[in-house]
Amino acid sequence: MRHNGYSAPEPPGAAELLAEVEATAKDGLDRGRAPLGPGEHTEDELLAHFEAVVAADEKIEPRDWMPDAYRRSLVRQLSQHAHSEVVGMQPEGNWLTRAPSLKRKAILLAKVQDEAGHGLYLYSAVETLGVDRESLFQALHEGRQKYLSFINYPTPTWADAGALAWLTDGAAIVNQVPLCRSSYGPYARAMVRVCKEESFHHRQGFDALHVLSRGTKAQKRMAQDAVNRWWGPALAMFGPPHEQSTHSEQSMRWRIKRYTNDELRQRFVDICVPQAEVLGLTLPDPALAWNGERGHYDFTPPDFDELRRVVAGDGPCNRQRVGNRRRAHEEGAWVREAAVAHAAKRREGVR
Repeated sequence: MRHNGYSAPEPPGAAELLAEVEATAKDGLDRGRAPLGPGEHTEDELLAHFEAVVAADEKIEPRDWMPDAYRRSLVRQLSQHAHSEVVGMQPEGNWLTRAPSLKRKAILLAKVQDEAGHGLYLYSAVETLGVDRESLFQALHEGRQKYLSFINYPTPTWADAGALAWLTDGAAIVNQVPLCRSSYGPYARAMVRVCKEESFHHRQGFDALHVLSRGTKAQKRMAQDAVNRWWGPALAMFGPPHEQSTHSEQSMRWRIKRYTNDELRQRFVDICVPQAEVLGLTLPDPALAWNGERGHYDFTPPDFDELRRVVAGDGPCNRQRVGNRRRAHEEGAWVREAAVAHAAKRREGVR
């Protein structure tokens, strides 16, 4: 059947994830609750109010008092997320001029443009926490802030662009749907739109692999090889095991995130297995099997040592990705300067 122009079937589980996004959209609204000012209340009173708002599943807004550690945690997570969207344009940008048809080029271009937009939403959300955007770029370029590890792997074939979108954007949706209920209002509201657009990204990758897997033997082999390459990086996207995660426990107490890395990784695997069956492709894990007692699939965890190496800068494409990003920022300085000058003239009433 066709879905919004796609020739592939509906990926199993995709509609359920989108339904969760729709169900949480209203939760992200700013209810207009009056903030407490630090000059009017003691820090203990402010902390008690903050914890009560979080416990009630209401949103903390930029105008609200918040603990310094909560603010720092948000800045760390939001900046990493924003950097991942922007630097994440590169692996697929490699195929913008080489996609096999005009249709595929247009779809891929729309996807890459979406990723840039996601970065802008998230940088704007970080700025509500009092952080200057230029300082975020500087931290990224100097290696003081990170982005998702999968971005540091190459895309040598057209099938890699499809596998990357199916698996890593699929992992992103599983990870990000709960963020639509994040306790920080600007983050939650941004994620509603981001998740809807990530659903398109996931579907276009699924569709590209669906076509290849029903093509020639060489095309199906190319698709399978790409899935073999991207399965591990996609699993690693959820981060280290919960007991090794530095920030997860506190982030869950503050309801910045809702589930452990392990819970999210398990959900991703459970969703991917039936989707791979529809594609006619095999997930590269001999231990992958349904466990009736647990009600989930057993699977082999990703190589967490490799994850740490790649995050630390020792991945196949780390230097290339950051170098490209730094160069684009430097070469685009004149555009930013022109935009600032134009805005200043408009403020002065000059047209």
